[in-house]
Amino acid sequence: MIKKIEIAGIHTEVTEDLHKYIVKKISKLDQYLPMSARESAHAEVKLKEQKVKSRVECTCEVILFLPKATITTKETTVNMFAAIDVVEEKLKNQIKKYKQKHASGQLRHRILARLKRVSGANDL
Repeated sequence: MIKKIEIAGIHTEVTEDLHKYIVKKISKLDQYLPMSARESAHAEVKLKEQKVKSRVECTCEVILFLPKATITTKETTVNMFAAIDVVEEKLKNQIKKYKQKHASGQLRHRILARLKRVSGANDL
């Protein structure tokens, strides 16, 4: 679970329900992080509400600080909860790319070692 989540509201009030929803959605993203990055990961969530012509636009921006990179995602919709959902999905995809790029190849090495042992045992 991502332990440090900073939530800031710009031109909007962060209600208790909204705070709980953000913590629930963002904190569970650590399951997609590599094990080495889970301890030091922290997030900043910026919520912004503005009126454009006759409608209200809600913007959610999440900045996720990881050991070797910083992931930023931003989404604007008519509902703050919907913006948070879309940002969560975008973060999942970006974290998966981060994991492919920065995670060690230990699993690949273990699989190759096991294959070598199995094929070596069959030769006897």
